[in-house]
Amino acid sequence: MSVDNWDEIRTAYEVARLGTVSAAAEVLGVHHATVIRHIDALEGRMGIKLFQRHARGYTATEAGEDLKNIAATTSDQFSQLEGRLKGRGSAVTGDLVVTTVSGLSTLLTPVLTAFKLEHPELTIRFLTDQRLFRLDYGEAHVAIRAGQRPEDPDNVVQPFIALRARLCAAQNYIDKFGMPKDVSDLANHHIVAGDSANARGPFNKWLHENVPVEAITYRASEQVATEAAVAAGAGIGFVADTNIANFSGLVEVLEWQKEWCAPLWLVTHVDLHRTTKVQSFLKFLKEESNKW
Repeated sequence: MSVDNWDEIRTAYEVARLGTVSAAAEVLGVHHATVIRHIDALEGRMGIKLFQRHARGYTATEAGEDLKNIAATTSDQFSQLEGRLKGRGSAVTGDLVVTTVSGLSTLLTPVLTAFKLEHPELTIRFLTDQRLFRLDYGEAHVAIRAGQRPEDPDNVVQPFIALRARLCAAQNYIDKFGMPKDVSDLANHHIVAGDSANARGPFNKWLHENVPVEAITYRASEQVATEAAVAAGAGIGFVADTNIANFSGLVEVLEWQKEWCAPLWLVTHVDLHRTTKVQSFLKFLKEESNKW
């Protein structure tokens, strides 16, 4: 694939992003027939289907998603270069893709909203998932990751804040089953934990290491779901300090331990780290985090 095919790649990117030929044609300023011709030519040249066609529009295949992610990074780099060449490098527009674990959504959503209000031409995409999004594939501009310091040499990693969590239970659970006497007594209680022992949160790993598997009677794949289960009385589990105020009737069952603390890291790809959009958001996020 050469730079001569960029128009076709950009067309496929817009179709994958927007989902319809008509929407892509409007953004690109071309006739819808041109969009279809570009996609057909690109698929023919590559020998692979990039889209599934259906009545409601186009859905990217796995290959189409790969193309979209790589083209997003390239498009961002071209936009930044164009801004610098035209003296408009201070513009903060287009998509800003931020990814983190769902447990931080309550904390970050007001920040993302405030940043969006300052930059009305910006579109926020906030992706929460247990999987690590590939920054080198352009899946995100900024990743906020928990646990050990990320080691990918192509990424710029900055320390952010430390996320504290406390071992809690609902008062109705304590009324029925009592308080655990110590760590060893957790084996005699109902425990709420992440579904996987490999989850990145240090507190989740601590539970899986210190509690027998048969005591973990409620499991969930997302931290927000485990916290909700604890608040509902399903058992003893960890609730982040930033979210405790969202629940009433929680009781701290053991004294806080330092090893439950999860350091957070701001991660950006080296190619996008110094773009105006990324730098503007990182500066805004750090300033807002000082108020937490």
